[in-house]
Amino acid sequence: VTLSKDDPEGLCLPPGIPRMYATPFPFQIFQQADRVIFIFEGAAHVWRVVYTDGRPHAKDPNPTYLGDSIGHWEGDTLVTDVIGFNTRTWLDQDGHPHGEALHIMEKFTRLNELSMRYEVTIDDPEMYEKPWTTSYLIPFVPGGELYEYICQENNVDVKHLVGK
Repeated sequence: VTLSKDDPEGLCLPPGIPRMYATPFPFQIFQQADRVIFIFEGAAHVWRVVYTDGRPHAKDPNPTYLGDSIGHWEGDTLVTDVIGFNTRTWLDQDGHPHGEALHIMEKFTRLNELSMRYEVTIDDPEMYEKPWTTSYLIPFVPGGELYEYICQENNVDVKHLVGK
């Protein structure tokens, strides 16, 4: 784990994608007819909307922390296509960067009552020679609830972060 004074999460900014799914903070998923909504406990209590109504990406999306997410279902797997990122997040806790050309494809597959498989393909020609894929399991906690978590951009403890 990289401890860095430059870590966006240490500065109370959203960790970004895919990092959000590897943090120790829980999240909840709500499925509606035209979208899937992720609500996160950590990272400034952000939410993410994945539209599943067949719309295309915006032609020139405003770069954001979580990008412009369009999804569809392949059986029981939610497949997302995400573009439109700003460059203020890391891909992981080790500080792997990305550019605004970042294009992410994700697959969320519920394996059973206690786990979900998360697979992500990173395609960023600004930063990496070729696309690459990683995956891991995300545990479910039956009856788990999100708790209030407060992190402020004026984090006064940044002086204790070390590293780069």
